[in-house]
Amino acid sequence: MLKKVPHTYVIIFSLIVFCALLTWIIPGGEFERESVVVNGVERSVIKNGSFQQTDSQMQSWQVFSSFFDGFLRTSDIIALIVLIGGAFWIMNASKAVDIGIYSFLQFLKRFERSKLLARIGVNNLVLLSIMTIFSLFGAVFGMSEETIAFTIVFVPLAISMGYDSIVGVSLCFIAATMGFAGAFLNPFTIGVAQGLSNIPLFSGLEYRIFMWAVINLFGFIYVLRYARRIKKDPTKSFVYTDDNYWRKRNESTSVTIEKIKPTAAWIAMAVLATFLVFVSFAFPQSAINMGNSIFRIPAIPVATALFIIMSLVTLRHSVQYFILTLLTFTIVFLVIGVMGHGWYIKEISTIFLAMGIFAGIAANNSPNTLTKLFLAGAKDILPAALIVGLARGIVVILEDGKIIDTLLFYVSDSMQNFGEVGTLGIMYLIQTLLNVFIPSGSGQAALTIPIMSQIADLIGISRQTTVVIFQLGDGFTNMITPTSGVLIGVLGVARIPYEKWFKWAAPFILMLIIIGFLLILPTAFMELNGF
Repeated sequence: MLKKVPHTYVIIFSLIVFCALLTWIIPGGEFERESVVVNGVERSVIKNGSFQQTDSQMQSWQVFSSFFDGFLRTSDIIALIVLIGGAFWIMNASKAVDIGIYSFLQFLKRFERSKLLARIGVNNLVLLSIMTIFSLFGAVFGMSEETIAFTIVFVPLAISMGYDSIVGVSLCFIAATMGFAGAFLNPFTIGVAQGLSNIPLFSGLEYRIFMWAVINLFGFIYVLRYARRIKKDPTKSFVYTDDNYWRKRNESTSVTIEKIKPTAAWIAMAVLATFLVFVSFAFPQSAINMGNSIFRIPAIPVATALFIIMSLVTLRHSVQYFILTLLTFTIVFLVIGVMGHGWYIKEISTIFLAMGIFAGIAANNSPNTLTKLFLAGAKDILPAALIVGLARGIVVILEDGKIIDTLLFYVSDSMQNFGEVGTLGIMYLIQTLLNVFIPSGSGQAALTIPIMSQIADLIGISRQTTVVIFQLGDGFTNMITPTSGVLIGVLGVARIPYEKWFKWAAPFILMLIIIGFLLILPTAFMELNGF
């Protein structure tokens, strides 16, 4: 037994070495690819029956060059983490977030006077509300990378409420990932997989909503039970010693609300308001995509008006309240941008960077002070950013070694003689394991759906069933796979060692996988709408 658990970097490097060894054992092979247009987007998919063996690409010194390639392939997520780290460090210097958490906890204590709410548990209602919102975000528009930013907010909140950083991560990341797994309108998984399967987009909606409800019911209960145990005895936390960083940070934070309204804050508000008014005229309507439906609403003008009103109110009290307003509407505009204007990592990084700079200006910081604060935040979060690139090195080795297609071919070729239940189980296992090597949902769909849909036709099950198998297999392991840049980024921000996260998450995910298989069976043996 190991006397000391290896560092997360050591674990990931060991996996890279192991994958490199596999390229010396498993023969190389690849499918031919072709470009097809799916839901208006051109994607590269494999041709059925096109597998052929190729020369083995044995990986040796590439173990080290995979770091560089991994950094290149995840440069967007690395930049997101560094920019968010710097931006929130600037904001945290104003103590606005800490005071916001303190004020929120004081507000909750008022509700504890109610016997009914005290019996239900005010904290439980707060946790459930937050997780439900993020689960819906995952189910509707595939929230993933965005959870890295929210981790910085929810981990300190969870610690202040008497929980641990795992609960904080669960509020946003776990909730969004459960929604992602049980998605019913996510265009990046459901939309792509159904398009590749040549079945109506977002069909089978009713059963998918049922799956989402079942998955979240189990997940919420699991998290709440864990949270209650930690609240009762914090030393039972897997990360009790690691959370000392957050506890010391909370203890050293002054909760005095400064009644300071510097001129710089009014200038920052005026500049932002003017800019948002111009944007409102440029984009008076936002096309919010909800599955096959598009709702055109004046989201930006309405959000702009609310921001101006709230800013005027909060600035009359304290600059810290104004900074909290700035944070709140950053999240509002983030949701509008993602759902209505196709925002992705570049735009998300940009809006949080702007938030940090304007928060620093409002707090009356000089340009030099802003720069020093940003660099301090970037330095503090740099290990989390670097490990994202390191983890992607695992995928680099497997792809360059040309063994992913080989594994998929031989496994899929041998599964056709196991009967319906056996084949469903093997297909589900393949999708679950493959997600470790291909954490991209749309990328995994392009690789596996063309094969799985053909196998479904051969054994007489619905292609819709293969889509369900894909979304569940792709979803659950996102919470534990070390090749996921989002997971590694979230853990880095929360300062949770991967090995400790694995100990907590493994039994939870195993139970979710079992529930997922039970949810798959009705799609093959019952008459369901859309199946």
